[in-house]
Amino acid sequence: MTFVVGDGALIHCSFGAAPIPLDVIPTTPVMVEGVPAATIFDMIPLLNISTFGVCMTESNPEVAAATAAAFGVLVPMPCVPVVVDPWLPGAPTVLANGMPLCTEESVCMCAWGGVIEVVEPGNFTVMAE
Repeated sequence: MTFVVGDGALIHCSFGAAPIPLDVIPTTPVMVEGVPAATIFDMIPLLNISTFGVCMTESNPEVAAATAAAFGVLVPMPCVPVVVDPWLPGAPTVLANGMPLCTEESVCMCAWGGVIEVVEPGNFTVMAE
């Protein structure tokens, strides 16, 4: 059993500078500790997942270009997440509007190679399998 993720949960990208809160738009009827529960599809860049500050991977074209201009010295650039797949794994037995809920074990990937994971679920009472 694992905790269900709620609005305001802290998430972090492996190539980002700092953790940020997950923004869950209240479209599902499921609430955890008074806030909307996240589904695996709450992964839309700049709506659910805002910027992690700066991006520090050369697989990001902006970082690669800035690093090349600095003769190979890594130059972090502003983070703009590019998430194309949902949070996985979700809670297959707990659905909201037919979608599995996101749990503290869920991760999603940025197109630049970063792993986005839940640092703190924002809920410590509601669990799912």
